[in-house]
Amino acid sequence: MNVEKINQIIQQRPNMSTALGMEFISTPEDDTCMARMKVDERNRQPFGYLSGGASLALAENVAGVGSASLCEGCTCLGIEVSGSHMKAVAEGDTVTAFARLLHGGHKLHVWQVDIKDTQGQLISSVRVTNFILHHSQP
Repeated sequence: MNVEKINQIIQQRPNMSTALGMEFISTPEDDTCMARMKVDERNRQPFGYLSGGASLALAENVAGVGSASLCEGCTCLGIEVSGSHMKAVAEGDTVTAFARLLHGGHKLHVWQVDIKDTQGQLISSVRVTNFILHHSQP
């Protein structure tokens, strides 16, 4: 999935993705996309580990980028995010979110997002549902 158009939009003005240090990555498959995020002062807990909220934000954002890439001209809104955290990640490491489209309907997209550390160990498993808002054509 090519996410370059959405990357350009994200870089145009400050937003959560840029504030937390997310980097979105195209993939060769049409139903997947990826994102990376270094664990640092922008997204860690006071104790020096990746915040669970930042992990959920990463998952919701990568799923949103995926839906927006598939539905050009639409607004894609996260309406449900549910995740489980399996392992802590210390500051200085980088996590990668692997998003796979499970359902790509006209109004709803459902994504499975697995977040892994640099050793490939599963950190969080997240399900994201996006509502696809189609804008009327003039």
